Amino acid sequence: MAYLTLNRPKLQANFDFLETLFGEHHIDWGITTKLLCGNKLFLNEVIRLGRLELLDSRISNLRAIKELSPGAQTVYIKPPASALIEDLVTWADVSFNTELETIRAISAEAVRQDRQHLIIIMIEMGDLREGVLREDIEAFYAQVFQLPNIKIIGIGTNLNCLNGVMPSEDKLIQLGLYKKIIELKNNVEIQWVSAGTTVTIPLLIAGGLPQAINHFRIGEALFFGQDLVAEDTFAGMHDDVLELHAQVIELAEKPTMPSGTLGKNPFGVTAEAESSGSTSHRAILDVGYLDISPQYLEPVDERLEVIGGSSDMLVLNVGENEAGLKVGSYVKFRLKYMGALHLMNSPYIDKFVLDESGEQIGELAEAEAVAG
Repeated sequence: MAYLTLNRPKLQANFDFLETLFGEHHIDWGITTKLLCGNKLFLNEVIRLGRLELLDSRISNLRAIKELSPGAQTVYIKPPASALIEDLVTWADVSFNTELETIRAISAEAVRQDRQHLIIIMIEMGDLREGVLREDIEAFYAQVFQLPNIKIIGIGTNLNCLNGVMPSEDKLIQLGLYKKIIELKNNVEIQWVSAGTTVTIPLLIAGGLPQAINHFRIGEALFFGQDLVAEDTFAGMHDDVLELHAQVIELAEKPTMPSGTLGKNPFGVTAEAESSGSTSHRAILDVGYLDISPQYLEPVDERLEVIGGSSDMLVLNVGENEAGLKVGSYVKFRLKYMGALHLMNSPYIDKFVLDESGEQIGELAEAEAVAG
């Protein structure tokens, strides 16, 4: 049985690192929880950290957050589909928006529900995902300010999420200037310039973040400690808050090359066959493409090598088996963001929390004790 663990002490340590960093720079920040796919066990671990601005891209996940913590500020972080407007106003306190027609519909629903809905208007700054074009900003904001039950609390942007455009001091200075223009033109005050994500942290640490940027939305750094610019882990952070544990279901010494007439495998790839008499020990694990792509898996034990997988099995080269694996052993893997996302979305992978003593919270500890 493969399962995923969240390490509570390491999550806390990463959170404390970020709290200190953003606190020193007087920056507000919220936790992006979309990675957790609405899993209440893991969401509760995030909620207990105490920062109750939680951002997600699924209404069902925001509902789960509200059920766990009614006082949390929930933020919907993509332009809403029109079919979701009623649920959006019910479960999201804040939403990111780029379309006037959608904001008008939100306004009408907010009036119907007798609620005030907060919005951040996203600006296109070069990465070409969502965002109002810069030449349209003034007219766009002017119209939104007239709508009932809508309050604009921020101007924001997304960078690096589609085409890999990196945040730069110049781009973020421009965004801060747009905020000033809108405030002067409309005689208002806008609370946030929300342009910080995990990829922006190195700019902050290096001292290149413009003072106007005062709000960050953080997921990957919290769960993986990732410096996306250096492609490394931030010093003082943990990259193994989340780990996959997959069980060995077969272990045998086998040839390193396939034999027989070769055709395309289920992925449309034909293997290359070479004459070789070499062998190695191979372990088959109880996880596969149905749960995660092998490219996102990194064995904690560097002596192990991922060879490939099928829909529900993973194959490792374990060499001479210096790791001492046997049928029933568990192999631990560090994860990349997209891999963890796939695992969280898989109903076949159990999820458990490791507490401060290293004990598993959930049914797994009891099941393993029975199995010996």
